Amino acid sequence: MTYAITQTCCNDATCVAVCPVNCIHPTPEERAFGSTEMLHIDPRACIDCGACADACPVDAIFPVDALTGGQRAYTEINAAYYAGDDRPAAGDEVEGPNFHVWGEPVFERSLPSDFGPLRVAVVGTGPAGMYAAQDLLLHTAAEVTLIDRLPVAGGLVRYGVAPDHPATKKVGDTFSRFHSHPRVRMHLGIEVGRDVTAEELSAHHDAVVYAVGASADKRLGVPGEESPGCLSATAFVAWYNAHPEAVAQGVDLTAERVVVVGNGNVALDVARILVADPEALAATDIAAHALEALRTSRVREVVVLGRRGPGDAAYTRSELLALKHLPGVELVVDDHDPRTGAAIDAAGPGDRAGDLRGLARVRTDAEPLAGTGRRIVLRFHSEAVEVLSGDATGSTDSTDGVETGGRVRSGRVRSVRVTDGGGGDGTADLRAGLLLRAIGYRGLQVPGLPFDEARGTVPHEGGRIAGMPGSYVVGWIKRGPSGGIGANRTCAAETVGTLLADAVAGALPAPKGDAKAFRRLARQRNRRVVDARGLAAIERAERERGQATGRPPVKLATVEELVATARSRRLLRLAR
Repeated sequence: MTYAITQTCCNDATCVAVCPVNCIHPTPEERAFGSTEMLHIDPRACIDCGACADACPVDAIFPVDALTGGQRAYTEINAAYYAGDDRPAAGDEVEGPNFHVWGEPVFERSLPSDFGPLRVAVVGTGPAGMYAAQDLLLHTAAEVTLIDRLPVAGGLVRYGVAPDHPATKKVGDTFSRFHSHPRVRMHLGIEVGRDVTAEELSAHHDAVVYAVGASADKRLGVPGEESPGCLSATAFVAWYNAHPEAVAQGVDLTAERVVVVGNGNVALDVARILVADPEALAATDIAAHALEALRTSRVREVVVLGRRGPGDAAYTRSELLALKHLPGVELVVDDHDPRTGAAIDAAGPGDRAGDLRGLARVRTDAEPLAGTGRRIVLRFHSEAVEVLSGDATGSTDSTDGVETGGRVRSGRVRSVRVTDGGGGDGTADLRAGLLLRAIGYRGLQVPGLPFDEARGTVPHEGGRIAGMPGSYVVGWIKRGPSGGIGANRTCAAETVGTLLADAVAGALPAPKGDAKAFRRLARQRNRRVVDARGLAAIERAERERGQATGRPPVKLATVEELVATARSRRLLRLAR
C-alpha cells in the first residue's frame, strides 16, 4: 500500500522535508516546483511510512486503499506524474527504495554566533505574512510584531478559502500556534497609512515585511459593467465568508441563472457555492447571512465563461474533479463553438481538455435551464461584451427574477451579451440576473511605499523594497496574484533570506523607538486595537456560536462585533 496526495494539496512542501526516501516531487529545489498544480507521491518509491500524512497541514495525503468516490482518481494522477521517468520497472531489483536522487543539502539560515535578536514587523496575517513570521521565529531569535488592518487574523485562509474546503483551512492551525508565541506581539485593527505611517512603523522596528496581498479585482471594461447586479468574485467570496467589510445583504439570488466570467479556481468556487445543497453548506463555516440567502435562492444554473479553449482553462484539475462529484449538480460543456468539442476529442493523456471527456455537451439557450435540476455549464471560446439591464418600465418576465407591481428594478442585470464563437463575430444574449467577474486580483498601493501601477505590485529585489532599506515584501503584493497558499512558503523564505543577509551585512537602519513605544503609539491612534487575548476571545465566541446551532465556528461578520467581543471578554477577565 502506498500513499497519494489529493485535491487539497497546498504545495507548501512540508511533506517533502519529512519523506525518508525522497519520493515526493517536485521539490522546492526542482525547476517544476511552483508550476505544477500539486505535489505527487511516486507509488514505486513510497515505503508506506505515513510521515507525509502526519506532516501535511491540510490533510491532503491518504493511503490509496482509503480513497473513495472522486478521490480515487488521485491514485492515477500521482502515478502519472512519474510516467516515463528513468526509474526501475516493476520487478526490477533496486538497492533500497530510494532511487530518487537527493540534492546537495542547503543551510539557508546559517547566522553568525553573535547575531542578536531583530525586531521585525509583519504587516498582514494571511499565509504570506505568517510563513515569514514562522521562518523568523523558528530560525532566529527575532521578536515579531503582527499587524493587520482587520481586527482579526487569518487573511486569505479565513476570508478567501471556500467554506466547503475545510481541510484547506486547517493550514490556519499551523499559523495560529504562533499568535501566542512569547516573542510575538499582535496589533490587529491597525492600518498602515490610516493609523500609522510606513515611516513610523520602520522607526520602531529593525525591519518591516509587508504581506498585504492583492485585494482589488480586475475589471472587464465592457458597457453595463456598473449595473447593480454585476459583482466581483472577490466581493462574492467576501460575502459568503463573512468578511467584515462585505455587505451582509448585498447579493441578490432571485434569478435562475448566474454568469461567471473567467474559469480559474475562484470562478469554480463561486459556481459551486451557488448551486451546492445549502444543508450541506450548513456543516461548514459559511456566513450565516449567506446560508440563509442560499436556502431561498432561485439560482439553478451557472454559466462559466472562458475566453480561450478547454486546453487553456485556468482552473486546476483537482477543482474540476470536485465539480464532477458535486451531489445533485450536473456538470456540462457548452458546444456552441465546434472548436470546443474538437479539442476535447483530440486531447491526449494528461491534456487539460481531456479532463472534460465524458461530460454531456449542450447548447446554452437564451433562457435558463428548465425543470428542477441544477447544473454548471462550462462555456469556452466566449467572453462577455456587454451587460444589458432592465429599466423601470420593462418587462415583468419572471426569468429576470424581480417583479414589483409590474416593474423591473431599474438598472438590474437582465442578460449578458457574449461572443458566440465559431470563429465569427456573432453574439448571443444569455438571460441572467447576476454577473460575477472572476478574471483576477490586483494589489493596491500602501501609502508610503513605491508601487508599480502596471503590475499592481511593489518593486523589489529578492523581496527588498527598492529605495527603502529595512522594508520588504512577500506574497501577492511582491510577485503578483499567482500561486496558492503553499507558494507563499518559498516566497517568504526568499524574502526572509534577503532580510537576514541585510542584517548580517549591517544594512538595516537602527530603530528609534522600542516595542513599548510602538504599542503606545498604536493605541493612541486607534483605541480599538485587538491583541492576542482579544483574538482568543473572538475565537471562543465563534466556537460558542457554532455549538449553539450545531455548526462549526460561526464567524462574527462585522468590525463592531469583532471589536466588541474582543473588548468584552478582556473586561470580563479583568473584573475577575
